Amino acid sequence: MKSLIQKWNNISLVKRIIVGLIVGIILGLTVPQATVISLLGDLFVGALKAIAPLLVLFLVMEALSKQEQGQKTNMTRVIVLYLLGTFLAGCIAVVASFLFPVTLTLGESVTDTVAPGGVGEVLQNLLMNLVSNPIESISTANYIGILAWAVLLGIALRKASPGMKKGIMDISEALSKIVRWIISCAPFGVMGLVFATISEQGITAMISYGRLIAVLLGSMAVFALIMNPIIVFIGIRKNPYPLVLKCLKDSGITAFFTRSSAANIPVNLKLCEELGLDEKTYSVSIPLGATINMGGAAITISVLALAATNTLGIDVDFGTALILCVLSAVSACGASGVAGGSLLLVPLACSLFGISNDVAMQVVGVGFIVGVIQDSCETALNSSTDVLYTAVAELSKKRTQKS
Repeated sequence: MKSLIQKWNNISLVKRIIVGLIVGIILGLTVPQATVISLLGDLFVGALKAIAPLLVLFLVMEALSKQEQGQKTNMTRVIVLYLLGTFLAGCIAVVASFLFPVTLTLGESVTDTVAPGGVGEVLQNLLMNLVSNPIESISTANYIGILAWAVLLGIALRKASPGMKKGIMDISEALSKIVRWIISCAPFGVMGLVFATISEQGITAMISYGRLIAVLLGSMAVFALIMNPIIVFIGIRKNPYPLVLKCLKDSGITAFFTRSSAANIPVNLKLCEELGLDEKTYSVSIPLGATINMGGAAITISVLALAATNTLGIDVDFGTALILCVLSAVSACGASGVAGGSLLLVPLACSLFGISNDVAMQVVGVGFIVGVIQDSCETALNSSTDVLYTAVAELSKKRTQKS
């Protein structure tokens, strides 16, 4: 049995999810009455729902508590580019979702959702959630409150003892490991989720996943091949595509297959060295970018959140859409480094529109179904942009100094 489990684990997660997807479709078409199979999907979503609030709290807390100050580098420009790029990625996703609206097939609990009255009510809910009791925020999965308290605690703990910071880091790593264990079960969860969809709604329900993938990948392509070159051109005043395509080729391809920004850090460090960048800057910016430069995650969060609103018939006005762009950018910076980490922050964006956590986690389940291709492309975009923005920051500074 152990050797069988080991052989199964040695197969890449992408291939295992594809197997689960195919098996779920076949079972849904052939034995739709075997409803016990759908229990696998319920267990998978339930496990994610249970661990996600704690994961967000400790990941953000750890990142802020160990942040160092005083280093003389070009980091200010890099961070500005990281944040700007992530925000613009969210904007592109919102525009794409308005132009090509996507609806999803969700469970019956969606009928319990009440839409907010408009941007005023959204802002009021946002402010009240910010000051919600931290324990209550965790127990009720109030991600906005969790994020607010994580930021405050992380900043307050900067002067804590090394032992305290080590303890927070250990808890964060333990939670990340638990998430990896849960995500290793994603093939069975996806099988259960797909089976439930096919057996209840039929094969036509899968068409919406194709539309969702098209909007996700289309948004990422626009960001990578249009928006990023514009940012690069403004910074260096030269043809941006040689640098953009080199970063996509040398960094993006490996990140596509590893599906981990953290695992791609050595590749990015070597690429920065080949580009002749300042080691004092890229030795900090590349690991930092693997944590906070998450344009692909912002796209995923925005598209899935708006797909949920379309499904529920919630009208999203301009003001609320702008808030979503900001929130998706901020929450993307706290995305977990594990595969599918950005999906765990979709409930935070959904909470803006009064969408319950139960419904939001169904959307997360859909995200894992399309994640076979979405997460690989998202990671490739995130990781290649780490090097791109580091290079732009340094080259733009040199150009300014010369002029």
